[in-house]
Amino acid sequence: MKIIIERNIPYIAGALERHGEVAYLRAGEITREAVSDADALFVRTRTRCNAELLEGSRVKFIATATIGTDHIDLDYCRSRGITVVNAPGCNAPAVAQYVFAVIGRRFTGADLSGLRLGVVGVGNVGSIVARWGERLGMNVLRCDPPRQRREGGDFVDLRQVAEQCDIITFHTPLNLSGVDATYHLADAKWLGGLSRCRLLINSSRGEVVDNSALAAAIGKTIECAAIDCWESEPAIDRNLLGKAFVATPHIAGYSSEGKKRATAMTLEAFARHFGVAVDGIPTIEAPSRGADIDSIEQVTATYNPLNDTEMLRTSPDKFEDLRNNYNLRHEVVTAGNIK
Repeated sequence: MKIIIERNIPYIAGALERHGEVAYLRAGEITREAVSDADALFVRTRTRCNAELLEGSRVKFIATATIGTDHIDLDYCRSRGITVVNAPGCNAPAVAQYVFAVIGRRFTGADLSGLRLGVVGVGNVGSIVARWGERLGMNVLRCDPPRQRREGGDFVDLRQVAEQCDIITFHTPLNLSGVDATYHLADAKWLGGLSRCRLLINSSRGEVVDNSALAAAIGKTIECAAIDCWESEPAIDRNLLGKAFVATPHIAGYSSEGKKRATAMTLEAFARHFGVAVDGIPTIEAPSRGADIDSIEQVTATYNPLNDTEMLRTSPDKFEDLRNNYNLRHEVVTAGNIK
């Protein structure tokens, strides 16, 4: 068996050598020629897994150490009998940490209980963000049309978020079409209709927010913004980079624990698929659903996004290097809450 692993996936080195030939490649080195005789691929978002890469290969298993799969042509893989697995929720506590670290820096010393928090997309990440907001006394508005259709319940629409929320944070997948399309969900018209937004955060997918429209809205309908996910990465909008309160190189979910979860989930899937035992699967001593925080200071003490902002502003051309060589931080862990 031949296994190709994108070399920037942490905590995976040495785990699969007993099961075949293992090659650790940079994302740019994972080409059609390189995968032609591979049986399994372990990738991240920078590797596009589609017909252009996979046609004519013997690949039957693809594991992406990420929560999303928009870099993978799922229909093509299904038609070729290729099993695709991802790591849903692996970095959810880290992204929630990012969101509240931003909020804590923007509203230092403020009474958060007087603020309305709009959470757009209430899945693995959004659920933690909403729970933390309520624990801090914030009035949380949840917007998630797919969940609302399935479950009913106390959800609001995107118009209500725009009209009522002081802080708006996006946690949706990228859907290019259909009733739940999220491409430019926050477009120029929606951004222009914000009435009280003091902080907008995007740590979901870059294309969910129209970056040029957001840059134009800052200082007008939005007081400030925090951007971790960008359109056209790594060629990011320099105007938005200069205007944003927080600007980071797609590292909101980059915690040590989150990376361990992703690697563990993909290795476990590999073991199930091929019917083998895998040694060295990472263990994680942090709650997968996020710690039960009691104060914003618990979060701000663990991470300062302004440091990453300074590094990106200083070297915007090194977006990929800053991301690939990021010094993984630790998540918020509350005593007695490790599961």
